Amino acid sequence: MRIGLTGYGSTVDEVIRHATKAEDDGFSALWYSSGAGADPLVAMAIAGRETTSIELGTAVLQTYPCHPILQANRVIAASSAMGRAGLTLGLGPSHESVTRGVFGLSYDHPARNTAEYLAIVSALLRGEDVHVDGTDWSAHTAGRTTPPVHRVPLLLSAMSPRMLRIAGQFADGVILWMASHQAIATRIVPGLRADADADAGRPRPRVVAGLPVAVHEKIDEARSAVAATAVGYAGMANYQRIIRAGGGSNADDVAVVGDEAAVADQLHMLLDAGATDIWAQPVAVGEDRGQRQKSLERTRSLLRELARTH
Repeated sequence: MRIGLTGYGSTVDEVIRHATKAEDDGFSALWYSSGAGADPLVAMAIAGRETTSIELGTAVLQTYPCHPILQANRVIAASSAMGRAGLTLGLGPSHESVTRGVFGLSYDHPARNTAEYLAIVSALLRGEDVHVDGTDWSAHTAGRTTPPVHRVPLLLSAMSPRMLRIAGQFADGVILWMASHQAIATRIVPGLRADADADAGRPRPRVVAGLPVAVHEKIDEARSAVAATAVGYAGMANYQRIIRAGGGSNADDVAVVGDEAAVADQLHMLLDAGATDIWAQPVAVGEDRGQRQKSLERTRSLLRELARTH
């Protein structure tokens, strides 16, 4: 079972320690957030030099604040600095509250904006020159881009039908957050494969399913802990839509919670629904620091066992 974790670290040394430990534990990937302006690429590149096989991916870098030529160049540079394959670019248009509220940019046509952006970035990641005059993005590279040393897979944070079609056309797959097995089976996989160009011999699109995970017998306590970490999702329409598509009303409704057997079953349900990879974010449960740390260790222990034996 391909299980990755949320990447973290407040310093480069901490990022390296977490990455080497995750690799030693058998996890397949770490996924790093960019937040509202944070940039994980430098730390990821350095961690990549200290590891040998674990995939290090962005989940996700925002499209709006960075021109696609610059985005491609900086990601190719980070991949080259790693000295090996294993860097994956996850992109997404983020949310109106971030794009408009933080950066002061228009968020009027996110799907059109994303389609033009990915058309440019995907070509640059293949080492091609680009000459595009779009409505939102234009690019005329004429040799001004850095050729990739290693292949950089491209994933899109796509959950709506139109965004899934864009992913199927330009990306290697999707990276999801808060999509349950029901949403993956009924919305994500059918929407993604609808425009995937099977005739061109493209491989099966990747579906990286990201969800909070908590191994704990008291389900209500586990869901309350998830809810406490997911307050911000209540105001984000795209997350609300995918949660509802998955049969829930709130983030804690679609989280993976329960004892070891129940959590293992739910993770397998994600794979049966069409996910190719699992991105787990362990959630601490408990009234004090000791209880929360113990619950994290229990959750990570099960995930480590599943990653190593399946």
